[in-house]
Amino acid sequence: QVQLVESGGGLVQAGGSLRLSCAASGRTFSNYAMGWFRQAPGKEREFVGAISWSAGSTAYADSVKGRFTISRDNAKNLVYLQMNSLKPEDTAVYYCAARAGILSSRSDLYDYWGQGTQVTVSS
Repeated sequence: QVQLVESGGGLVQAGGSLRLSCAASGRTFSNYAMGWFRQAPGKEREFVGAISWSAGSTAYADSVKGRFTISRDNAKNLVYLQMNSLKPEDTAVYYCAARAGILSSRSDLYDYWGQGTQVTVSS
Protein backbone atom coordinates (compact mmCIF):
# COMPACT_ATOMS: atom_id res chain seq x y z
CA GLN A 1 0.00 0.00 0.00
CA VAL A 2 0.99 3.57 -0.69
CA GLN A 3 -0.68 6.45 1.12
CA LEU A 4 -0.72 9.81 -0.61
CA VAL A 5 -1.57 13.19 0.91
CA GLU A 6 -1.77 16.35 -1.18
CA SER A 7 -1.31 19.86 0.18
CA GLY A 8 -0.72 23.38 -1.06
CA GLY A 9 -4.04 24.13 -2.67
CA GLY A 10 -5.86 27.40 -2.18
CA LEU A 11 -7.26 30.52 -3.76
CA VAL A 12 -5.09 32.51 -6.15
CA GLN A 13 -5.67 35.24 -8.70
CA ALA A 14 -5.27 34.60 -12.39
CA GLY A 15 -1.64 34.87 -13.37
CA GLY A 16 -0.47 33.73 -9.97
CA SER A 17 1.37 30.61 -8.86
CA LEU A 18 0.89 27.72 -6.49
CA ARG A 19 2.99 24.71 -5.63
CA LEU A 20 1.22 21.52 -4.70
CA SER A 21 2.95 18.79 -2.75
CA CYS A 22 2.14 15.13 -2.47
CA ALA A 23 3.61 13.22 0.44
CA ALA A 24 3.88 9.46 0.08
CA SER A 25 4.22 6.80 2.73
CA GLY A 26 4.15 3.04 2.72
CA ARG A 27 5.98 1.08 0.06
CA THR A 28 9.15 2.29 -1.59
CA PHE A 29 8.20 5.59 -3.15
CA SER A 30 11.00 5.52 -5.68
CA ASN A 31 9.50 2.43 -7.33
CA TYR A 32 6.45 4.35 -8.49
CA ALA A 33 5.70 6.69 -11.32
CA MET A 34 3.62 9.61 -10.08
CA GLY A 35 0.83 11.45 -11.79
CA TRP A 36 -1.20 14.55 -11.19
CA PHE A 37 -4.84 14.71 -12.25
CA ARG A 38 -7.59 17.22 -11.72
CA GLN A 39 -11.36 17.29 -11.69
CA ALA A 40 -13.49 20.37 -12.09
CA PRO A 41 -17.15 20.43 -11.04
CA GLY A 42 -19.32 18.62 -13.56
CA LYS A 43 -16.32 17.39 -15.53
CA GLU A 44 -14.41 14.15 -15.75
CA ARG A 45 -11.04 13.70 -14.11
CA GLU A 46 -8.30 14.72 -16.48
CA PHE A 47 -4.59 14.17 -16.75
CA VAL A 48 -2.32 17.06 -15.80
CA GLY A 49 1.15 15.55 -15.81
CA ALA A 50 3.30 12.65 -14.71
CA ILE A 51 6.88 11.87 -13.77
CA SER A 52 8.82 8.64 -13.94
CA TRP A 53 10.22 6.94 -10.87
CA SER A 54 13.70 8.31 -11.61
CA ALA A 55 12.44 11.78 -12.62
CA GLY A 56 14.12 11.17 -15.94
CA SER A 57 10.88 11.50 -17.87
CA THR A 58 7.91 13.80 -17.58
CA ALA A 59 4.72 14.27 -19.54
CA TYR A 60 2.15 17.05 -19.52
CA ALA A 61 -1.29 17.75 -20.85
CA ASP A 62 -1.26 20.30 -23.65
CA SER A 63 -3.40 22.62 -21.55
CA VAL A 64 -0.67 23.02 -18.92
CA LYS A 65 2.48 22.54 -20.94
CA GLY A 66 4.91 25.40 -20.37
CA ARG A 67 3.06 26.56 -17.24
CA PHE A 68 3.20 23.55 -14.91
CA THR A 69 6.25 21.58 -13.81
CA ILE A 70 6.38 18.26 -11.99
CA SER A 71 9.33 17.26 -9.86
CA ARG A 72 10.03 14.72 -7.16
CA ASP A 73 12.38 14.15 -4.25
CA ASN A 74 12.68 10.43 -3.64
CA ALA A 75 14.74 10.96 -0.50
CA LYS A 76 11.82 12.86 1.05
CA ASN A 77 9.01 10.84 -0.55
CA LEU A 78 7.59 13.99 -2.11
CA VAL A 79 6.31 14.95 -5.53
CA TYR A 80 5.54 18.52 -6.50
CA LEU A 81 3.40 20.30 -9.03
CA GLN A 82 4.57 23.86 -9.63
CA MET A 83 1.78 25.82 -11.29
CA ASN A 84 2.53 29.19 -12.86
CA SER A 85 0.46 31.59 -14.92
CA LEU A 86 -2.70 30.12 -13.48
CA LYS A 87 -5.98 30.59 -15.30
CA PRO A 88 -9.57 30.38 -14.05
CA GLU A 89 -9.96 27.18 -16.09
CA ASP A 90 -7.30 25.57 -13.90
CA THR A 91 -9.80 25.60 -11.03
CA ALA A 92 -10.31 22.02 -9.88
CA VAL A 93 -9.55 19.47 -7.22
CA TYR A 94 -6.04 18.21 -7.86
CA TYR A 95 -5.08 14.63 -7.11
CA CYS A 96 -1.77 12.86 -7.05
CA ALA A 97 -1.57 9.21 -7.92
CA ALA A 98 1.03 6.45 -7.97
CA ARG A 99 1.54 3.46 -10.20
CA ALA A 100 4.11 0.69 -10.20
CA GLY A 101 5.28 1.06 -13.76
CA ILE A 102 6.09 3.63 -16.38
CA LEU A 103 4.36 6.98 -16.29
CA SER A 104 0.98 7.19 -17.96
CA SER A 105 -1.72 9.71 -18.73
CA ARG A 106 -4.44 7.14 -18.08
CA SER A 107 -6.04 7.46 -14.69
CA ASP A 108 -7.24 3.85 -14.72
CA LEU A 109 -3.64 2.65 -14.70
CA TYR A 110 -2.83 4.28 -11.36
CA ASP A 111 -3.03 2.13 -8.26
CA TYR A 112 -3.10 4.66 -5.42
CA TRP A 113 -4.73 8.04 -5.04
CA GLY A 114 -4.67 10.91 -2.60
CA GLN A 115 -7.76 12.66 -1.31
CA GLY A 116 -7.23 15.76 -3.42
CA THR A 117 -6.61 19.44 -2.77
CA GLN A 118 -8.74 22.30 -4.05
CA VAL A 119 -7.23 24.92 -6.34
CA THR A 120 -9.37 27.95 -7.14
CA VAL A 121 -8.20 30.60 -9.59
CA SER A 122 -10.15 33.85 -9.58
CA SER A 123 -10.39 36.09 -12.61
